[in-house]
Order: sequence, then structure tokens, then C-alpha cells
Amino acid sequence: MTGMKEMGQEGAEAAEILASARACVDPELRRAIDSLPGSMRRVALYHFGWEHADGAPAAGHAGKAIRPALVLAAVRATGGEQAMAVRAAAAVELTHNFTLLHDDVMDGDTTRRHRPTAWTVFGEADAVLAGDALHALAQRLLAEDPHPAAPAAAARLASCVVELCAGQHADCALERRGPDEVTLDECLAMAEAKTGALLGCACALGALYAGAGRGEVEALDGFGREAGLAFQLIDDVIGIWGDPGRTGKPAGADLATRKKSLPVVAALASGTPAATELAELYGRPSADGDLERMAHAVEAAGGRDWALLHAADRMSRAISQLARAVPDPQAADGLLALAEFVTRRTY
Repeated sequence: MTGMKEMGQEGAEAAEILASARACVDPELRRAIDSLPGSMRRVALYHFGWEHADGAPAAGHAGKAIRPALVLAAVRATGGEQAMAVRAAAAVELTHNFTLLHDDVMDGDTTRRHRPTAWTVFGEADAVLAGDALHALAQRLLAEDPHPAAPAAAARLASCVVELCAGQHADCALERRGPDEVTLDECLAMAEAKTGALLGCACALGALYAGAGRGEVEALDGFGREAGLAFQLIDDVIGIWGDPGRTGKPAGADLATRKKSLPVVAALASGTPAATELAELYGRPSADGDLERMAHAVEAAGGRDWALLHAADRMSRAISQLARAVPDPQAADGLLALAEFVTRRTY
């Protein structure tokens, strides 16, 4: 009972941190997006959930705000004031959403946050251009920020975007290969670049804005990367077994598109009869009942258990990096609560 109570308290703390971050960052995001030309502004406002497709105001939300919350929590953990890093937090969130707009086009995803993706509503070209505009806005926010850490933050975020692009390129390349031609090491490296890099960058930017030393900045980057990989592992589990009511995506969406997610690749590498069945199913068009059979094969081959255990291992590594950067456990509470939140999601 005590453990359940503590987990509930951690969840409540994370929810409060996320709500506070959203309240701080949303006005900065709205100001930035309102500066866009009308055509791109309309797509961006729809993507963030603030407008319907016809331009009418919407009561939707712009996501969980995990990345900006990490920026602000890292500032506090390293002795800075949250208010000094709001622009940096907004820049990270703009960068994240630029990648979502592009990823949805490249992956052909038709649903995000319980509504049609932007490209399905406005077309591929408009969605790509709106993503480009969000990327430019992120860099402009940092370029115009008078804080002395802004130039280093801009350079770090730009390098992170290059890594994100490399990760997405690797992801696309892996999807073109056969189920038996992809290794776990390749998939883990791709996931670190696609997911871990931006979470690490968010934490590093917070430390930069607090004036932390190089060692603390790099350790916080490592914390975010490890937590990001744990996040991706859990996300991949949710992509197979998630409840559409919670995820906003169809059941078994990753299996339907034959995505080589981490649980799938772990299952395929297991050498079990279930792995052979999964490879056969992945190599043919879907028939009735195939999604259920694939999900069962991944689980029977150990893919689900491997992903959950590896997520726990990555979380342990993240905590070790956090302890290096922020030795005071009380100061690290916010970052730890966020990491626990994203790696203990239900599905």
C-alpha cells in the first residue's frame, strides 16, 4: 500500500509540474505562432489543438508539455529561476511539434491527440511548411533572447535537430528493410536519436540557463537521453497494446503499419517459434485477425517483457546521471517525478 501511495503522489506531483509548465509556456507559444503568416498559422493552431479545421476556437490541448517541463525543472534543480528559461522551454516545444508534423507525413499517421493529423486536413505540403515554420520560430526565440546562455542554447538545439533528422532517416531506412535484417542495437541507436536527444537537450538547456557547469549540463543531457529511451520503450509497448481511448490512435497501430518497434525487433531476434510466426505475419498484407495474432506473437516471443525490463534498466541509468548532476535529492525531485511519469504510463 505504501508503494502505491508513493506512486500516486509522484503522479500528482508530475501532473502539477506539467500543468505549471503549460501555463508558463503556452502564452509564449501563442505569441510565436500568432506571428506566422495566416496559412501556416492556421495549420499550427490546428495542430496544437487551439483551433478546429475551419478556424473556430477549440478547447483541445497541445500535448503533455513534457519537454518544456523538463527545461523548467532542470533550471530549478540547478539553482536557477524558472522565469528566465520560458523562451527556451517554448523553443524546445516548438521543435518537438515541428518533428511531429513532419513525422506524421512521413509515417502516414492519420490520428494524433484524438483528431485527424494536420496533413490529412490541410495536405502534405501545408503540414511540412508549417513544421518548417515552427522550427524557424524556435531558433528565432533563442536568437532574440537576451539571456547570456541563449547562444549556447541555440547551438545545442540546432545540433539536436540534426541528430533528430539522422534518427528519423535511420527509422525510415529500417522500415525499408526486411524483418530479419534489423538489429536491436540499430533500433536502440535510432530511438536515442529520435526521442532521447530532445529530452536530453531540454534538460541541458535548463542547466545552461541556470549557469551550471559543463559537467552538470552533460550529466543532465545523459539523464534526459536515458529517460527518453525508457519513454520510447514504453511508447512502443503502448503502440501495440495501448487503449485507443487513452492513446488517441487506433488499436495496434504500429502493427498495422508493420513498424519495427523495439518490442517487435526484440521478439524477431528471439529465435523462438513465435518469432518465426511474427516474421511471416509481418511479411504479408493484413488479414482478419492478424493484428491480434501479431500482438500475441510479440508477447510470446518475449518482446513485451524485454521492452519493460529494458525500460526499467534505462530508468536506473537515468537516475544515476541525475544524481551526478544534482546530488541533492530534494532539488532533483521535479526531474525525477517527470521521468517516473513518462515511464510509468498506463495503457
